[in-house]
Amino acid sequence: MHAMQYTFTLPADYPMDVIRERVARTGHLLDDWPGLGLKAYLVRERGKDGSPVNQYAPFYLWHTVEGMNSFLWDGAFQRPTDDFGRPAVRQWTGLAYEEGDAAGSPARVAVVRRRPVPDGVPLSEVAADAVRETGRSAAVDGVLLAAAVVDTACWELVHFSLHAGEAPEEVEGEVFQVLHLSAPGRGLLTRGRQW
Repeated sequence: MHAMQYTFTLPADYPMDVIRERVARTGHLLDDWPGLGLKAYLVRERGKDGSPVNQYAPFYLWHTVEGMNSFLWDGAFQRPTDDFGRPAVRQWTGLAYEEGDAAGSPARVAVVRRRPVPDGVPLSEVAADAVRETGRSAAVDGVLLAAAVVDTACWELVHFSLHAGEAPEEVEGEVFQVLHLSAPGRGLLTRGRQW
């Protein structure tokens, strides 16, 4: 499993309905994309759910690298780049993936939590903790899925979860509204530990 995210931080007075209309018009285009586990079309708005910014920030889980590369290099990624500029595309290697009790429900909210991989702790312990935390996250009532991924260039661990309702108060991280979920290969994402 590979994860990918890019963000477009928009002006404070940007009409976020423009993004909602865009996703309503074009979100279905990835509903059958080969190699895509899922794409969550995420937004957060300044002043809501603790967000300091307006942001469009899609998050992807890929079950093939070929699907990810096809998206980036064969034209689909060109559309948002033409409209908003070319963003940095973050990529992470998968550590764990689990389905939750609300797996069949529509996704309403996503939570993305980032933290540095601590120095002085064996990497095997960090990875094992990430796997356990993914399982705990997926076991929370109303969770569709949870994943843990890592960027080994900057040693950043990211926990991602989708929720059928509001994000639980005890969940830490950035809270996003899910406008659409394309999930053609969600069933092909390997559950549990990724090695």
